[in-house]
Amino acid sequence: MKPIEQTVPARFYRSPSQVMRLTRMGCSHPTRLSFLRQLLRRLKKENWSFDRPVWQINRQGVGHAVYRAQGPERCYSLVAFAHDLPEEMRSDRVIATAWDATFTLFDGTPSTADIERLERNVPLQEAGRISAKELSLSRANRSVRLFEYVVKELAQGRQPERSRLEQTGYLMRTTAVYGTGKFGAADRSTLVNRPEMQAPFQAEMLSVWLTRAFTVDLVEHLAAEQGGVQAVKLDPTLRRLLGVGNSTGLGMAPFLVRHPVLIHHWFAAREEALARVRSQPKLAPATLDQFCEALREAQENAVQWQSEHPLQVAKLTELREGLRQLQAFVHEEWDTAQIYPWDVLWQWGERKLPIEAQEALLALLLEPHGELVDDLGDQMAIDEEVTFKVDGRQSIGELRKHLHSHFAWALGTDYQQPEQCARFWYVSEEKLEPRLGERHCEAGAEREQPLDIGRQVAELCDLLKEWSERIPVAHLLLLRPEFRSIVRRVQLSAHYPFAEIQDNLISAEMLPIDLLRSKLAFFGATRFDPRSDRWVRISLFQGEPYPDELNHADVS
Repeated sequence: MKPIEQTVPARFYRSPSQVMRLTRMGCSHPTRLSFLRQLLRRLKKENWSFDRPVWQINRQGVGHAVYRAQGPERCYSLVAFAHDLPEEMRSDRVIATAWDATFTLFDGTPSTADIERLERNVPLQEAGRISAKELSLSRANRSVRLFEYVVKELAQGRQPERSRLEQTGYLMRTTAVYGTGKFGAADRSTLVNRPEMQAPFQAEMLSVWLTRAFTVDLVEHLAAEQGGVQAVKLDPTLRRLLGVGNSTGLGMAPFLVRHPVLIHHWFAAREEALARVRSQPKLAPATLDQFCEALREAQENAVQWQSEHPLQVAKLTELREGLRQLQAFVHEEWDTAQIYPWDVLWQWGERKLPIEAQEALLALLLEPHGELVDDLGDQMAIDEEVTFKVDGRQSIGELRKHLHSHFAWALGTDYQQPEQCARFWYVSEEKLEPRLGERHCEAGAEREQPLDIGRQVAELCDLLKEWSERIPVAHLLLLRPEFRSIVRRVQLSAHYPFAEIQDNLISAEMLPIDLLRSKLAFFGATRFDPRSDRWVRISLFQGEPYPDELNHADVS
C-alpha cells in the first residue's frame, strides 16, 4: 500500500514536527476514524446479525456463554468464561493468575469439543494454549462496588442511579486483550484478506464489544437469580452509559516505536482528514448543526470525565475551559459565511486554545464530515514486512540529507547528560512484558531494547561525518552492520514523515502515559484516567449501541 497522499493545498496540513511531539500526542482524543468506530460502521452497513446460542451460567454467575456475530461471509464467536474469583486473588496487574472472566474470539461457531478445549485453556490465559481457530485472548475483572450495586438494585426491582454509572462507566475492565499469534492464536496473515478485518485491531475490537454485552447479561442474570420475579433488566438508556474498562500499562507503549510505517498511516490518515475538512470552502447548515451537537456532547463528556492524577486533573481543567471558549466563539464570533469557515475555526483554536482542547477540536471537526473522511479508514493498515528495505545504493550524502531534514529534533540533545539518558526500556523476564528502568540507579541496562531512536540517530550522524558523501550506504553497513536498523528508519522518513515520535524516549522528563493515550485514542478509548505515569484506565464503547440495538441505531 502506498503512503496516504495529500489531496488538498499544503497550507491546510499540520507538520510532523507539530503532530509527533509527546506533549500533543498525550492530549489525543478519539475520532470517527478510531478503530472501534470503524468496526461499528461496517457491522451496521453490512447488516450483521447477533445472537447468544449458549448461556450456561449458574446461580453463582459461574459457567460459560457464546456470543455470535454473523456477517455476509463469515461469523465470529466470543466464548466467555465466568469464574468465582476470591477477593484476595483479584488484581489488574499483568502478573495476576486468575480473573473474574476470561474470553476468546473464535473463528466461526465453536463445537462442543471446541468449548471443552477452550475451557481447559482460556481461564489459564498465558499459562494455557489456544489454537489458530482463535483470534484473540482476553480477561477482565469486575468493577466490584459498581457491579454488586447494579445487581442488588436490579434484583430489588430498581434502576441504579445514573450518577453512579457515569462515575465509573463500566461493569468490568479488561487487563489484556491479546491477538495476532500470541499464545497460539491465529496469525495476522489469516485475517489479512478478510474485508471486515482490514482496519487495525478489528478482531480485538469485536471481542471487547461482545464482552460489553456479556457484562450486562451477567449482572441481569445474577439479579434475576437473586430477586426472582421482582428483578428488572437494566434500562436501555442507562445501559448505554456503560462501556468496557481497560487497565493498560507499559506493555503497549513500545508498539508505537516498533511499527513506524503503520503508525505513519494512522497519523497521516487523521491529518489528511483534518486537512480535508479545513479546505472546505463552505459549510452546510446541517453540518454546522451536527458540529454543535458534537460540541455539546463533548462538553457533557468533559464534565463526567474524572481523574485524581494531577497531570490529568490539569488537562481536564484545560479541556473544560477550552470547550467553553470554543462554544462562545462558535455562537458569538465565528462568521460561517466567510470562505474556508472550518479553517478559520481551526486557526482560531490554534491561537486561543490549550493543546488538550485543540486536539478535542480536531475530533469535533471530523465528526460531521463522515462522507468526506471515512474512506481514510481503509488506508490505516499496512503490511510492514513488504513496505521498505534498506537502500544500499543510496549515497552517504543523500542519507545525511534525510537525517538532517527529518531528525533535527534528535540532533540538538546531548545524550551524555544523565537526564537525557535516564531511562532504559527492557523486557521483563517474568512476564515477557516491556518495562522501563532507571539507568542510574537500577541494574539491567545491558539488556536495553533499541527504543532510543533519538540517541541512535545522533550516533549515526557522528559516524557519517567520517564518510565521503559519494560512497554507497552498503559500504557503510558492511563495516558497521549494527547501524542497519537506524539507517532504515532514516530512509523511511523520506516516504513516511509521521513514522517517528519526535522526542527523546529515554529522557527523565518522558511520560509513558503520553504514548499510551496516543495509541488508545486511535482505538477509540475515552475517559483516560492515569493511575501513575506508567499505567492508565480507560473505557471502550461507552455510549455506543449494543449488538441487539445496532441495526436500528444511529451509527456514524
